[in-house]
Amino acid sequence: MNSKKQYALVTGATSGIGYGLAKLLAKDGYNLVIVSRDKKMAELKAAEFEKAYKIKVITIVKDLFNHQAPFELYDEIKSQGIKINVLVNNAGQGQYGEFTNTDLKREIEIIQLNIISLVALTKLFLKEMIKRGEGKILNVGSIAGKIPGPYQSVYHGTKAFVNSFTEAIRSEVKDSGVTITVLLLGATETDFFNKADMLNAKNVQDSKLADPAIVAKDGYEALMKDDDKVISGFKNKMQVAMGNILPDDVVADKVRKQQAPKDKATK
Repeated sequence: MNSKKQYALVTGATSGIGYGLAKLLAKDGYNLVIVSRDKKMAELKAAEFEKAYKIKVITIVKDLFNHQAPFELYDEIKSQGIKINVLVNNAGQGQYGEFTNTDLKREIEIIQLNIISLVALTKLFLKEMIKRGEGKILNVGSIAGKIPGPYQSVYHGTKAFVNSFTEAIRSEVKDSGVTITVLLLGATETDFFNKADMLNAKNVQDSKLADPAIVAKDGYEALMKDDDKVISGFKNKMQVAMGNILPDDVVADKVRKQQAPKDKATK
């Protein structure tokens, strides 16, 4: 279908991979609904997209850490008579540290953002897409969901859910005209590590982080080709392949060493 006059909804669209995905959608002529907790930043990005690509951008300020936010977001879009043709569930966060020492309240909020909000938005808009017989959904998963993740146990667990959930519902709707794609990315140069208090981790300090624009391009191309999933980056493809071969306990110990604090010896 012609993207003109169609709308794409992107969560976490003001920076990083979400910004890159929103930019690619705008470049192809999609009008945007961008969701952010930061009203000022959302308005700045909206003005940028409208000027550069001559599209319409609607900004909605919602905190998807809040249980009611996905439902409020859906109702607000419906009240404006907007039909979402492409849904990009990009917003997500993590928390760094040993599980016994991390903040449980924050971890519950992360589960709300990474899983519950994603499931709610997917169900609400997917049902509409199926009725129309067309639509696309991109869920941003992670290679973290393919391997155990010491020092990021909850984040890895949430991304394991996103990866599996996306593959399952894709199978359910494969004859509906709606396609669902999952993007599996690795360590990328975004604000994720700062928000997760993870800047001192060995893999963050010692590794070359991926360019978010390249990751977004990989995800966007897979979405437009109706692929079921894409692993962005050769190194990440290799890590997933090794994770599929090695026993889980061996992988977990290997990741523990990679993600340990830089100044902490890991045996």
